[in-house]
Amino acid sequence: MLLLLLIHLAAALVAPTLVGLWGRKAFWVLAAAPASAAIWALSWTSQVQRGDGPVQSVQWIPALGLDLTFRLDTLAWLMTLVVGGVGALVLIYCAAYFSVSAQGLGRFGGVFVAFAGAMLGLVTADDMVLMFIFWELTTVTSYLLIGHYSDRKASRRAAMQAIVITTAGGLAMLVGVVLLGESAGTYRLSEVIAHPPTGAAATAAIACLLAGAATKSALLPFHFWLPAAMAAPTPVSAYLHAAAMVKAGVYLVARFAPAFSQHELWRWTVVVLGCGTLLLGGYRALRQHDLKLVLAFGTVSQLGLITLLVGLGTRATALAGLAMLGAHAMFKATLFLVVGVVDAATGTRDLRRLSGVGKELKLTALAGALGTASMIGLPPFAGYVAKEAGLEAIEHLQDNAVGLIVLVSVAVGSVLTVAYGLRLWWGAFATKRAVIPESAIAHEAVATQADGARSPGSTSRVATQPDAEPAAISHPSLLLVWPAMILGVLGLAVALLPQLGEHLLEPYADTLHVGEPGHLALWAGVTPTLLLTVVILVAGAALFAVRERIETVQARLTYRGPDADRIYRRFMRRLDDFAADVTAATQRGSLPLYVGVVLVVFVVGVGTSLLVGGTWPTDVTAWDHPAQVVFAAAVIASSVLVARARRRLKAVILLGIGGYAVAGLFLLQGAPDLALTQVLTETVTLVVFVLVLRRIPPYFSDRPLVASRWLRLAIGLAVGFTVAGIALVAPSARIHPPVTEHFAEEAVSWGGGKNIVNVTLVDIRAWDTMGEISVLLVAATGVASLVFLSRRTGQIFRARDAAPERAVWAGLDPMAALRRGTDEARINAPTTNREWLRAGSTLAPQRRSVIFEVVVRLLFHTMVVYSVFLLFSGHNQPGGGFAAGLVTGIALTVRYLAGGRYELGEAAPVQPGLLLGTGLFLSAGVGLVGLLAGGSVLRSWIVDLHVPLLGDVHLVTSLFFDIGVYLVVVGLVLDILRSLGAELDRRAEIGDDPPFDGAVPRVGEGASR
Repeated sequence: MLLLLLIHLAAALVAPTLVGLWGRKAFWVLAAAPASAAIWALSWTSQVQRGDGPVQSVQWIPALGLDLTFRLDTLAWLMTLVVGGVGALVLIYCAAYFSVSAQGLGRFGGVFVAFAGAMLGLVTADDMVLMFIFWELTTVTSYLLIGHYSDRKASRRAAMQAIVITTAGGLAMLVGVVLLGESAGTYRLSEVIAHPPTGAAATAAIACLLAGAATKSALLPFHFWLPAAMAAPTPVSAYLHAAAMVKAGVYLVARFAPAFSQHELWRWTVVVLGCGTLLLGGYRALRQHDLKLVLAFGTVSQLGLITLLVGLGTRATALAGLAMLGAHAMFKATLFLVVGVVDAATGTRDLRRLSGVGKELKLTALAGALGTASMIGLPPFAGYVAKEAGLEAIEHLQDNAVGLIVLVSVAVGSVLTVAYGLRLWWGAFATKRAVIPESAIAHEAVATQADGARSPGSTSRVATQPDAEPAAISHPSLLLVWPAMILGVLGLAVALLPQLGEHLLEPYADTLHVGEPGHLALWAGVTPTLLLTVVILVAGAALFAVRERIETVQARLTYRGPDADRIYRRFMRRLDDFAADVTAATQRGSLPLYVGVVLVVFVVGVGTSLLVGGTWPTDVTAWDHPAQVVFAAAVIASSVLVARARRRLKAVILLGIGGYAVAGLFLLQGAPDLALTQVLTETVTLVVFVLVLRRIPPYFSDRPLVASRWLRLAIGLAVGFTVAGIALVAPSARIHPPVTEHFAEEAVSWGGGKNIVNVTLVDIRAWDTMGEISVLLVAATGVASLVFLSRRTGQIFRARDAAPERAVWAGLDPMAALRRGTDEARINAPTTNREWLRAGSTLAPQRRSVIFEVVVRLLFHTMVVYSVFLLFSGHNQPGGGFAAGLVTGIALTVRYLAGGRYELGEAAPVQPGLLLGTGLFLSAGVGLVGLLAGGSVLRSWIVDLHVPLLGDVHLVTSLFFDIGVYLVVVGLVLDILRSLGAELDRRAEIGDDPPFDGAVPRVGEGASR
């Protein structure tokens, strides 16, 4: 099962490339991924029926008890067939549905296959945490699919609405999962179902799980997001809203029904939500004119019916529910695909504009007839067999009150289904005496969709005109028809073998121990159920016959009660207003205020705990070595001077001095790795500050600060004393042995290295390092986004591209007055063709320094080689990927400072994003290799081998993780140099962003400081 998920992942990753190479034909290849899941499930049919389905478990995070556990039972088998089979046919449909010039097909194909993989993981997961992860993956991928037409406001709004509602339900479901797992003592799904917990926690968990199912399956009161999602392409509707995404909520109810279906909260919630959704969806479907909206509200109604059947908790209703689940996937996907064909052939989905389509598109009309017949419950189709089984099971419910409510609701809902089903096929394919003109459709579309003033599908009544021309009909590719025809024929074929279906689905029904076994049959004799079915069909046909009167009545009825869609929109509007008010109150634009609030909260919270419950040491050693006093004094002095400095550059330099002094303290404490990293970090930070200082005033603000000086001083002292108190109290507060107690031994035996710091970073605490380099990548993106406001260019400044008439840094030279007569001597000096740097000639003459260029020429390659030495020796000596990356970054920095942006391009003619992405991919890839090799994520492997000439080589696979860290750090520094250095230089030269003029404040200004 894990292999199938990897196949889906690989297909999703290569989809953009395949579509770029083969165009729409790539969908045929992508269809192989979900098809492989369906074929795999079919190959296990006999074992699953016997209860011997495959179970696969792989350790994921052993310390947290999280495993990748998958299990294929009857319910998962059916859902896998639905997800895989329908998904493959819809992908084939996509090969003809989209035009050759359609944009974003590569992204669409990748996300579609990723969604199919997420659904496969969801239905086969046997761990509740893993199930929730796949649940949320379906939420994210469905958001991308619904919003595929990102240039359309309706698509963006529908996608946002869907993700907000389903995410809220997902969070509720997560609470339920945690409550269940903690109450049961295990998160293994099969064990929780076998031994369900009881009590208040279980009751709360039931409510949370049903809330998640209701949002996902568009049950009341969350039904409105599904019709709005019809803004998605038709293949998305055929898959997500007929066979996959909306079935996730049904699956959740079916999965937990054997454990909790007899609970009163579960039972009445399922009855109320199921019956209400069934009736509301059917009623709303009768008033729609858009064929997709008819199907959308019909889907809402059918989801209420399926949820009702699988959630009632008897063996008979469970069997009927699974049969209806499979039948619905076939006939509803068929009808969505057929509507897509009609839309492609006529350019409209409004049934009032369509006439004579069935005569022109006979095969399409036949496929639509097959799907409609199954949906309304005509024999001999799968929908009829499932609905008959459901009515029979409901009639024999032991609870008379519940049974009567459910029976009446299902009967009335079935009548509505017959009515809107006939109206759907008639509207799409019949030859009508009168249609409405196209101009009326355009006017109505503006009236109903301009700003979302009306809920989806609430269209006004427009009179038909006998002389109006219907929509023109073309003949699309037959490839669009065959997937729908295959699904329609399957709905007929499986109904002809009801005993086989009962045999395959019965193992799930037997997991419920209430009621008599149910049966699937085409003919069970003349029974009350058969008579009820006849009444339903006749009543539905009569309702269809008076459809015009029904539409007139519905148009006149004005519902003034609560509307879920309107409530949602008002809630979101109020939430936006509240967020704006909170932001206005808290985000005042004052950085000192923000920092002050954070520090005061820290002092109050932590300081109070220290004073109340802290155990203070009785003996404190002031220092271990006299040199520590010197470095500590340097830190204190630099901190005080930084607070008093008025020039920004002075403050930066003093801040760096404090950082270097801290590095000295690290060195005295026997931590050369930390000292080296601190020195390198301070150096790079100093350079970044200097690059930024070129674009801001040289002096700090001259606002009078006398009023707040003492408050700032008090906060600073309080923070300092609090931190010092933590340093004194924390060591004595330990009650367990430190986790680092065995780091020295583990670094050698497990990590294969003697440098404890480096082995900790790349092996013992590799997860932390993964998070840190991810933050570095985000930081680099943020810095670049601040500079490249409109768009990020991929230009690399090379010396050959430099304009001869515009030298680098040719502006005002603030050092000219200090050089006195050297400029004239330089001009009169004999010329030389010697170039120390490749782009040195691009600099303005007054900005060049021969000594600096020579030194850089001599040191650059040495620094790069030294960084490589630090990288490879870091496992046993001071160094590692982070320090090595900083050394390389400093080498690039001095190249830039000596030769400008063109010299930087010559030194590193590579995109920073490539280094950042490659580094992160390499680090993550090393972690996955450990998992695929049978170990845990990010596990290291030690290889000792003998290489001729080199001798014995001790290789640890975490070295490749460290190389990834090295690339990320180098990419970060290069990105900063490109953004804050090269790009700002270019803007300054063309006048877009001139450097600050450097004006010095007049004497006497800022004296209050």
